[in-house]
Amino acid sequence: MKPQNPPNGPKDAKARRQIAPVICYPTDGLPHPDMEILNAARTRLVKTGEVIVPPRDARCFDVPKGHFFRITSIEGAQVGDLNLWSAHDLTEHFYSGKTRALHGTHLSTGDRMWSKFPHLRPLATISHDTLDWYGWDDDGGSVHDVIGTRCDPYTAKLLGDIDYHHCCHSNLIRGLAAHCQLDHNAAEPLIHDVLNVFMCTGFTKDTHQYFMKASPVRPGDYIEFFAETDLIGGLSACPGGDCSAKHSSDHASCFPLLVETFKSGSTDLDKFSYLTKSTYSGAHQD
Repeated sequence: MKPQNPPNGPKDAKARRQIAPVICYPTDGLPHPDMEILNAARTRLVKTGEVIVPPRDARCFDVPKGHFFRITSIEGAQVGDLNLWSAHDLTEHFYSGKTRALHGTHLSTGDRMWSKFPHLRPLATISHDTLDWYGWDDDGGSVHDVIGTRCDPYTAKLLGDIDYHHCCHSNLIRGLAAHCQLDHNAAEPLIHDVLNVFMCTGFTKDTHQYFMKASPVRPGDYIEFFAETDLIGGLSACPGGDCSAKHSSDHASCFPLLVETFKSGSTDLDKFSYLTKSTYSGAHQD
């Protein structure tokens, strides 16, 4: 936690602290997805497959470009940790930090999930979110965050001196390794910071620490995505359940999550504008 030492402040401390903030990445020039096209396309969805993600475990799934996928709560309040990779290059994966800088700390309908450098293109767009009513609560919390990194065995060992193998990091390693026929050592560097699906989080108002609280998700709620390139998705059903108390443990009530894939029967998608990979020259010099 960042310390505060008011007695050590200069005479103009108040004036310095009252300087107006500036948005780091103004998004006036950011290309936005055509939601009218996506809304029209999703009225004619045909289911093409499904995967059940067991509690405290992960599964991977394939989504072709131009198809939709949906993550649904089916038995009880449950948080999921989502990774996305380009199906043709696993080193091109979701970049939560840049997504956060462009769209804010929590995502919902119309926001995009951007890929890492040097690609920086949308991997997927959120096409529908049944929890978009939640907004911001009195604690400063909201759902679907790109703040947290994923629960992992290294932090559990550091803070609690335990070896826990069903955290989201380890779950995603096993899921990707099985799906792509990799060994665990090859899969681990490809696991990346996540979209915390259904998780309700924020920062405390006094110490500004990352907090979690019981997810508002209920069976039947879902978040839906439109794939802007061929994707492999990985989803872990977090061992924290609804994350109302703790994660990385076997004590929370946990439930499965359903992932469904859909193809649209609408021709509206023929008019959708897909963004290319970054056209920056890559020179990195004067």
